[in-house]
Amino acid sequence: MIMQRYSKITQKNQREIVLLKGRPCFWGKCTFCDYIEDNTRDNELMISKNEEILSQVTGEFGVLEVINSGSVFELPKETWAKIKQVVDEKQIRKLFFESHWGFRNRLQEVRDYFGVEVWFKIGVETFDNNFRQNVLIKGADFETPEEVAELFDSACVMVGIAGQTIEIIREDMAIIQRLFKHATVNVFVENTTPVKADIELIRWFEQEFSFLEENPKIEVLWHNTDLGVG
Repeated sequence: MIMQRYSKITQKNQREIVLLKGRPCFWGKCTFCDYIEDNTRDNELMISKNEEILSQVTGEFGVLEVINSGSVFELPKETWAKIKQVVDEKQIRKLFFESHWGFRNRLQEVRDYFGVEVWFKIGVETFDNNFRQNVLIKGADFETPEEVAELFDSACVMVGIAGQTIEIIREDMAIIQRLFKHATVNVFVENTTPVKADIELIRWFEQEFSFLEENPKIEVLWHNTDLGVG
């Protein structure tokens, strides 16, 4: 299957988005994730492929989101330099990047390098500590959502995973609305991992939280390719 690696988001939070190739995720233990299969150790391949993808950026919205199957810190330094070149040439004023909790002490390094407004997204999946750490194996050992909100601008949470409860989801939705400038709600889609979706829970969420579609700071992804990449 051919991966779509460039898209424009023209509804909420208008921006261009690119899906780049990076090194293997340093954590790589999340039970639900098979995105890491897109990673590679071939540095030359990463550099050339990412340059090709970034060449499509137009700067139309002045906002660019850069994702890879891991964290921005797993992109080659040459790709950082190319992103910086695009930022300067296309007059990008705002960047979105992803980072794992394990890199939380390096976020300022990115802000300093790119010299524009940077919003960091983090995939917490849930703020329920037991489900996040012992079921999903996220490797994100924070204890309170406030700890995350102090460092990250945008939280990504998942709904509809077998074993989740209505109570967990209600609390997660309350947290993202209360604490974060931006959030993404990913409805779980079964993949090559053994983790299963809870279809009834997804139907309940769709009925209970359809109003989130009207919230300008929250993006609900009913399928993992709803942003046009993947």
